[in-house]
Amino acid sequence: MINVRLQQEPIDVGATYQELVNAKFGAVNMFVGTIREWTGDIQTEKIRYTAYKEMAMKELSKLAHEVEAKYDADVVVIHRLGELELTDIAVFIGVATPHRAASYEGSRFIIENLKKRVPIWKEEVDTDRVRWGGERDDAH
Repeated sequence: MINVRLQQEPIDVGATYQELVNAKFGAVNMFVGTIREWTGDIQTEKIRYTAYKEMAMKELSKLAHEVEAKYDADVVVIHRLGELELTDIAVFIGVATPHRAASYEGSRFIIENLKKRVPIWKEEVDTDRVRWGGERDDAH
């Protein structure tokens, strides 16, 4: 099962988790990315996400299918678009697999490659100025 979405509406983590519940899986790894206030000395007020929707859906689907095929997984990937406030959920990645190592690895693979391959852009409104793409935080 693969479910990939872009949406303006808030992500319901509880309902999305239920999409991943399946008796054949013993592990469900969920990554929830939220809007944080501080990146080093930079204070963020809000972030606006935009996307080339057709290409973003195609790339998200490819990532999900890669994880499904490699780990015999069910995968849910949801990314918000529009204006998000501090603590709002920007992205949800859920990977259900028979064992935990595969669910961790599949989730990590998707978030790392989402940032590289999926045409979703963020306009970060910080207290000192607006940054496209925000401050790089790959090491975190």
